Amino acid sequence: MSAVYTHGHHESVLRSHTWRTAANSAAYLLPHLRSGMSLLDVGCGPGTITADLAEVVAPGQVTGIDTAEGVLAQARDVAAGRGLRNVVYEAGDVYRLEYPEGSFDIVHAHQVLQHVADPVGALVAMRRVCRPGGIVAARDSDYATFTWYPQVPALDEWQDLYHRVARANGGEPDAGRRLLSWARQAGFSDITASGAVWCFATPADRAWWSGLWAERITSSAMAEQIVSYGFATRPDLERIADGWRAWGASDDGWFTVLHGEIICRA
Repeated sequence: MSAVYTHGHHESVLRSHTWRTAANSAAYLLPHLRSGMSLLDVGCGPGTITADLAEVVAPGQVTGIDTAEGVLAQARDVAAGRGLRNVVYEAGDVYRLEYPEGSFDIVHAHQVLQHVADPVGALVAMRRVCRPGGIVAARDSDYATFTWYPQVPALDEWQDLYHRVARANGGEPDAGRRLLSWARQAGFSDITASGAVWCFATPADRAWWSGLWAERITSSAMAEQIVSYGFATRPDLERIADGWRAWGASDDGWFTVLHGEIICRA
């Protein structure tokens, strides 16, 4: 049931992950939270969303889990820097959640189900540790729906390569559109499905988004995988990185990332 994490934890990846907040990445969930709730954040990464959620539900206890020990150290630093006392971080696997049934009011996963081999099984596991009447919430992007202008051919190549490597790694890059279906297969019947976008269109946003992807396509674990699987060469990836920089330098540059979202009553 395992899958290779396509992005890895290169600095360019963590630069993107630490930009994420509850406001820009979990707004669909916030209206359902209240003080005193317990929450499990699956695949918490560097913990910026987790820390925001911990502030909302305080003094309720929040637990963040991730399979990567190194990134948990960064998450603990984020929590310590904010003076949060109601959040703990532990190594954990969504398929082997070591908590009793009904342990949490909320079980949340952001950008996780697209990277696992059995997303339905992951949702079943998340439901087990959610109390009856609680919420299992998930949000995932959908790479085929990413939209940009101007049309830079190298970005079309990037999108195709990302689909190929993510699926070779056992994931589903177009997860957003599938969340409702996966939740139904996992046995949920009370489901609210929605969608939301990130939009990068200011000069600062374009520079940040294009810069991190130019670096990721040449220097991250994904780049190593693409080359080792024979999908592209290093010169190909450098050319695609140049395309990202060209898009980022355009005054007309606009890029959106569509996400699917689900709120499931356990």
